[in-house]
Amino acid sequence: MAEQQIGTITHYFDKIQVGVIEITDGSLSVGDEIRVGEEDTGFTQKVDSMQVEHQPTETVKKGEAAGLKLSEPAQKGTPVYKIT
Repeated sequence: MAEQQIGTITHYFDKIQVGVIEITDGSLSVGDEIRVGEEDTGFTQKVDSMQVEHQPTETVKKGEAAGLKLSEPAQKGTPVYKIT
């Protein structure tokens, strides 16, 4: 499996377990598999849903930011990789 860094976590909301990912390269879509963090310390999950400005969306592209539910907490600045 190949991995491409697509962005970083810019915010994490602990109470609702939502991370905001700023897309810096490529795109992210519902159904994609991502890894949050480095290979030895991060976690992988499937993107079930995303929101931009509190509105559901299917895809976000470079330059956009989306909120999504994360299965584990993430720190600001954590890299996000798309697994292909």
